Amino acid sequence: MNRALINRIARSVLYEGYLLYPYRPSALKNARRWTFGTLYPERQIAGASGPDRSNFHSEMLFRGPSDTKISVLGRYLLDEEETEVALETTLAEHRRKQLGDAELSFSSALLRDHLYKLTVKVRNTGDSANLISAHAVLSVDAGELISLTDPPADIAADASACRSEGVWPVLIGQPGSHDTMLAAPIILPDHPEVAPESAGDLCDATEIEEILTLRILTLTDEEKAEVRASESRARRILEQAEGLPMEHMLKLHGTIRGLVPSGAEPWSSWDTWANRPPADAIEVNGTPLKAGDRVRLKPGGRADIFDLALEGRTAVIAGIEQDFENKVHVAVVLDDDPGRDLGEMRQTGHRFFFSPEEIELP
Repeated sequence: MNRALINRIARSVLYEGYLLYPYRPSALKNARRWTFGTLYPERQIAGASGPDRSNFHSEMLFRGPSDTKISVLGRYLLDEEETEVALETTLAEHRRKQLGDAELSFSSALLRDHLYKLTVKVRNTGDSANLISAHAVLSVDAGELISLTDPPADIAADASACRSEGVWPVLIGQPGSHDTMLAAPIILPDHPEVAPESAGDLCDATEIEEILTLRILTLTDEEKAEVRASESRARRILEQAEGLPMEHMLKLHGTIRGLVPSGAEPWSSWDTWANRPPADAIEVNGTPLKAGDRVRLKPGGRADIFDLALEGRTAVIAGIEQDFENKVHVAVVLDDDPGRDLGEMRQTGHRFFFSPEEIELP
């Protein structure tokens, strides 16, 4: 179990929406917090309709031995302080633990052949305080927790029967691990990660960190003074942005992951892709073609009306491009495109993009 990685993800969830750019308390979106997973006192919302809730529960699947030890942690913000309630149990025990206004409970049910349904609940049993960004982390010391997003085929029906309200259960930890589940108040994929380039939490885990950091640096002196005079987390975010060295900013710029097929050489950043050697020519039926050559179009996708409208039309190659997946695209301008009369054809006219297989000699 990678405890440091798990804690980093859990803390990101805990502070998701806690503060938002421009991080000034006078900004409307900070006067009215956008935190997720708020559990209100039961008596406060009794009889009310709407999305507000006083509790959440999450059902998960576990496959393994009956003597497996289980750790359950409920976490939330209470009066802007990090608070947690924990319990240790086994599959055979149904446990409940109270800490102040929060009640954490665990139960399990045997479905068949070492397959169990686990249920975790967190309730706000208090009179006035809200439990903010409430979530739960469940870990096992043996066996495996089952992905509900992509379950094995033999238990897909059992996974579909699991019900969670107010949270979304996903596996967390190292990719491929099955020992820890996070019941999060936001929808996440299995094994979510914080980008290694990240300099620190900006309380918005979906942000483009480079853009948000640059926006923080554009705050006026008066706005920065207001941020510094507010709470410590806002001050740390501002200080982090102001103290970030240029070499770290460059690491944030245009990093791409997961787009390149197996076996292909990936482009590591927007800069390296933009400055790649140009693709000067392609070969069609043994004939090399380059910008300026005329071709006939034979769209193969039939994806939209243009594929039908452009069938058999002649065009001039305006450029040959390569995308992040290393696929080659031929940019063409139609022979009868009126925009070509306005200037040099590679800069004017409407460009259409086709694969080399979708063009032929005229």
